[in-house]
Amino acid sequence: MKYGLKKLVALIITVFVVSFLSFLAFSVISGDAAQSKLGTEATKEQVEALREEMGLDEPVFTRYGTWICNILKGDFGISYRYNIPVKDMIKDRIPIMIALVGMSFLFVVTISIPVGIFCASYKSSWLDQGICIVNQIMMAVPSFFIGMILTFIFGLILRWFTPGAYVAISRDPIGFFLYLIPPSIAMAIPKTAMAIKILRSAILSQMDMDYVRTAYSRGNTKYQVLYHHVLRNALMPTITFGAMVLIDLVANSVIMEQVFSIPGLGNLLITSISSRDYPVVQFIIIFIATFVIITNFLVDFLYGKIDPRVRVKK
Repeated sequence: MKYGLKKLVALIITVFVVSFLSFLAFSVISGDAAQSKLGTEATKEQVEALREEMGLDEPVFTRYGTWICNILKGDFGISYRYNIPVKDMIKDRIPIMIALVGMSFLFVVTISIPVGIFCASYKSSWLDQGICIVNQIMMAVPSFFIGMILTFIFGLILRWFTPGAYVAISRDPIGFFLYLIPPSIAMAIPKTAMAIKILRSAILSQMDMDYVRTAYSRGNTKYQVLYHHVLRNALMPTITFGAMVLIDLVANSVIMEQVFSIPGLGNLLITSISSRDYPVVQFIIIFIATFVIITNFLVDFLYGKIDPRVRVKK
């Protein structure tokens, strides 16, 4: 109980620290949101009046306090560029990013675990060596380049989907998920290759441990030792890598939304940064940062459940 409570308190403090640093960063960088909104031909008096109206003339700590209090009440501010609530701008985009990341992570898990176990079980076989070679190649190829190749092959040549013709889930749920398959696969391929390599190495390192020889001496078969003894310990580093994969997929989704013209949260982030729409940018950064922090919290908590020694040490 104390272990989970300490982690929860650390999570809350980290979220507040990250929110303040991100707010401070946009307060000190060059450029003026009021000037950007009015244009270069606006007079100094007009800019100052708009700055006062937007609250940009107040001290940064005052603005941060107002902003964080409003967020806790569910008010994410008003977009500088579109003059509409940020909540209305992001409510339909968050599910798109979640679906894209979730599908990609599902591909990574469902492929890497059985293939990693297979490679470790048949170490040095021609199939294992062939998969290792393919893994090395796939790990070196960026996701956006794979996305471009998939678009060319399946979109332009085979015409399985129309590049750029995004399908909204409200209009066609099946078409929505079918459109997300190519970008999900493009994001998943390099991470799957890395996950296979890590799981294979973790299993092989555990197979040299004393407890494995003891398990064999008790009459257990190779598969009984693997599935009942080795996998539990081998999954520890794999879980950590899985959390890193999930976090990296969120970052990659920003780029992949640009490649496939997906109107998700990452696409909105890019356009909002270029137009200095700080309320939108700040909320998206806090959303992503909170996701990352919660993911790490869940990994630590899962570690404590799998291996109670972790809770004792911490």
